[in-house]
Amino acid sequence: MDEKILDNISSPEDLKALAPRQLTALCSELRETIIDTVSKNGGHLAPNLGVVELTVALHSVFNMPEDKIVWDVGHQSYVHKLLTGRRDRFHSIRTDNGLSGFTLREESEFDCFSSGHAGTAISAAMGFAAARDARNGSEHVIAVVGDGSLICGLSLEALNNVRSSCRNLIIIVNDNKMSISKSVGAIPNYLNRIITGRSYNHFKAFAKMAVQRMPSGSGIIGGIQKLEEATKSLFVPGVFFEEMGLRYVGPINGHKLPELIETFNRVKDFNRPVIVHVITEKGAGCEYAKEAPEKFHGVSSFNPHTGHSEHASSGINFSAAFGASMIELAEKDPEVVAITAAMRSGTGLLKFSEQFPDRFFDVGIAEEHGLTFAGGLAAGGMRPVVALYATFLQRGLDCVFHDICLQNLPVIICADRAGIVEDGPTHHGIYDESFLLSMPRLSVLAPKNETELKAMLFAAYEQKTPVAIRYPRGASKINDLPVPALEWGKAEVVRDGSDLAIWAVGREVRTALEAAGILGCSCRIVNTRFLKPFDKELFLSDAAKMPIFTIEDNLEGAGLDSIADKLLINAGHHGVHHFAWPADKIIPHGTQSCLREKFGMTPKAIACKIRMILERN
Repeated sequence: MDEKILDNISSPEDLKALAPRQLTALCSELRETIIDTVSKNGGHLAPNLGVVELTVALHSVFNMPEDKIVWDVGHQSYVHKLLTGRRDRFHSIRTDNGLSGFTLREESEFDCFSSGHAGTAISAAMGFAAARDARNGSEHVIAVVGDGSLICGLSLEALNNVRSSCRNLIIIVNDNKMSISKSVGAIPNYLNRIITGRSYNHFKAFAKMAVQRMPSGSGIIGGIQKLEEATKSLFVPGVFFEEMGLRYVGPINGHKLPELIETFNRVKDFNRPVIVHVITEKGAGCEYAKEAPEKFHGVSSFNPHTGHSEHASSGINFSAAFGASMIELAEKDPEVVAITAAMRSGTGLLKFSEQFPDRFFDVGIAEEHGLTFAGGLAAGGMRPVVALYATFLQRGLDCVFHDICLQNLPVIICADRAGIVEDGPTHHGIYDESFLLSMPRLSVLAPKNETELKAMLFAAYEQKTPVAIRYPRGASKINDLPVPALEWGKAEVVRDGSDLAIWAVGREVRTALEAAGILGCSCRIVNTRFLKPFDKELFLSDAAKMPIFTIEDNLEGAGLDSIADKLLINAGHHGVHHFAWPADKIIPHGTQSCLREKFGMTPKAIACKIRMILERN
């Protein structure tokens, strides 16, 4: 078997010795490696296949880690990891104790800035560039941002400040044909080649100095600049950036390695911030990923030859149940509208968007706008439901406070992926609950199963006040449990008992039932249902009769446990014990089962701890 070129790449320096044909062959090997690994571990397939040539070109031209690359989101950094000394560990990506699926400062000196959320790259890169300027450094700083992330308020705020904050900065817009339009024809390509050329820029600077010495020179220069700008605006979709003081270069074919390398070598010498517009294709080099880029954006394990999932559908899950319930609600009331932030499929709203296209709003990666937009819709007489991942909801919490809760507007916020997930600390949905509980007028609910999610959505609709419903990724696996009619602010006794009570939040009802089975005693299992308003009467009644334990897929001290402790202290009771994720610790990436094992959140570990506490007391 012939030795692969990739086998001899241990750092970006090794790329600089390769001939063009070897670099092209390397790109094929990188794609093969990514497909093979992601097919086993799951992960972000299509985005990484789309940036292979772009990443190889960057590492061929710039000198990392002295030069800095800041990846927006970081989910498209697999090629970067393979080229920066992590090839031998790449098989472990997204596995327990393995490589992160995102850039992570602790993982490598080549990851200069950790990421996981969208829109951060330009601001962070500006920080690196301003720090360089302050110490008179000379390294290059590059931000790689997708066209989807470019619409983030954070990205636009950064663009507005680039020219005044740093001498030079290279911003690469990785455009996979979703939001930035192409320029048309051969003329803009020709203009781009001239305008980005080193000789052109040197001549332009010389000519400017010469004309300035002439009588009325400043007027002549102004006329020439206006002519250049007017000519360029006819063909090039970069006038927006030029008006902000950034030089625009592009569009560049993101899969033509020689063109990318040539362009990056040119823009290195620019003495002002520059936008390099690169056109790429999600899933490039893999037919099934190209044909269904949204499906293969983030995937679980699959057959690498066919792309077919290795996992049979386990039936209904929370996201699907939410989507189906939204369709029912929309059929009932024509004023019901759905809002999401670039997560149409992930939140279960794909069918809703197809059935009610005029009542569906995908605001892109703009959670703050989406929430305030919902507030405006509600104030205007509509009934908006905002579906976001819990971790991204954090980005719009001031909007929840200022634009929804203070005005008591009937907005329903559905926080999908609440609780621990596999992608690590940037994606765990364990930080939003404490914020939501502090919001005035906002009710916070958590369903034990998919059927109860539907009941809660319809009950929230009837309230006509702000409501947040939090639920995890995947299936509850207890959807066969009956769902008694909801009484607002009241918990549900799932199983009666007299030895102890376990109050569980949401899907943790399943954990409580399994732990009770291991204990083998008379356990009272309570489905909390409402974190706010909380069922104080039932809780205090239980506390007066038996020991109480709480289980929630949330940070300790930030949810049910803090509510319970305050109630018991005020009532003069003691002895409640809690099971939650440790506060002030970073919960890493890994499978749910491994994380639960590691942090004592399995039914067996919980039962063991309960038994120890009971024996001690």
